[in-house]
Amino acid sequence: MQYTGYELLWLFLAYSFLGWVLETAAAAVKQKKFVNRGMINGPFCIIYGTAAALMSVGLHEVTGLWLFLGSTIYAASLEWIAGHLIEKYYRERWWDYSKLRWNLDGYICLSMSLLWGVLGFVCIKWGNPLLVKLYGIVPDLLRKAIVWILLAALLVDALATYILLTGKSGYLDRWEAADNRFEQVSARLGKWISTQVEKRIHNAYQVVEQLEMEELFGTFAEGCGFYKVVWLFFAGAFLGDITETIFCRITAGVWMSRSSVVWGPFSIVWGLAIALVTAMLYKYRNRSEGFLFLAGTFLGGAYEYFCSVFTEMVFGTVFWDYSEIPFNLGGRINLLYCFFWGIAAVVWFKCCYPFISRMIEKLPVILGKVSTWALILFMCCNITVSCMALARYGERQEGMTAASDWQTWTDAHFPDERVERIYPNAIRVE
Repeated sequence: MQYTGYELLWLFLAYSFLGWVLETAAAAVKQKKFVNRGMINGPFCIIYGTAAALMSVGLHEVTGLWLFLGSTIYAASLEWIAGHLIEKYYRERWWDYSKLRWNLDGYICLSMSLLWGVLGFVCIKWGNPLLVKLYGIVPDLLRKAIVWILLAALLVDALATYILLTGKSGYLDRWEAADNRFEQVSARLGKWISTQVEKRIHNAYQVVEQLEMEELFGTFAEGCGFYKVVWLFFAGAFLGDITETIFCRITAGVWMSRSSVVWGPFSIVWGLAIALVTAMLYKYRNRSEGFLFLAGTFLGGAYEYFCSVFTEMVFGTVFWDYSEIPFNLGGRINLLYCFFWGIAAVVWFKCCYPFISRMIEKLPVILGKVSTWALILFMCCNITVSCMALARYGERQEGMTAASDWQTWTDAHFPDERVERIYPNAIRVE
């Protein structure tokens, strides 16, 4: 079952609310009192909504055991990421499975992941059809208005919570006070932001000299922060494209473009994979090869499956098909290539990452930051033009003539021959 954008937003909001009800009820039973278990002040637990939306997109084609396993992997991955992010930004651990067997850092454990897998299975198989049916009963204009109103309320609530909870003082009592202050936050938000900005500017003047010294003589992209991850994305996108090109030459005997974009040898799938796996497993980069292999196998398989579904839904095009390879799942992934992801994770952390990381950190700080944002701008333009080329290619296949300036420009610069040369394996899905 495929979903529209509004249906996905509706599922996100619905499961965010239902997750909040579940968490709050469980806490009430355990602590004998009402406890708001949401990340924000309102009745929303956005981890549940995010997990449900991702599963709805990535797992809508699978059933049975595959649906259960996919739900387990997606839920465990999201819970692990959310646990780290919450501890990093809120300085707290909101759950801890350290006392349970087969746990990883206390953020996830086998028993809870299996439970999330069961819940995901139930939601995808029975919950989604019911919620979509209920959504369809409401008149079109009204249901869209409801979605936007709820989404706006959630965003305002999330912003207010973030501001109140992550101010410079960082007092924990702000969490309890947030519920009472939320009704007033809309009116006071502007004044509060202005005050905070003024304070930050005032304090900034006191450390300008120190910051300038750090800018000139500090280490660029140390650790695994934003700048390092961006450079790793580009390195992974380039190396992934080269690797796939050579692989196709060896196995198929032909040179074939494997790029995801129209400008340059960059594979977005590989770039995102390298960036994400580094950010997720950076803490465990010194663990055993067996651990990295298993983590890479499961995460890589889930990631490739999601990318396959996403590109087909967005572009109406299948960019790879493993249907003829044994042990495949819908032609989107197969066991052999999942093992390749695991091997790639081991090779990356044990061989490639240390060298590439050192090379990135040798860049001058200012040059590195300027170059990073220049690369981001370039890739954003590259992806935009690539989407235009693919969209127009599909329209031409359906016999649609150019009716706007962007269509005319795309036809002139990216005719069918060029698109087919860049994406030789792209197959239109009717």
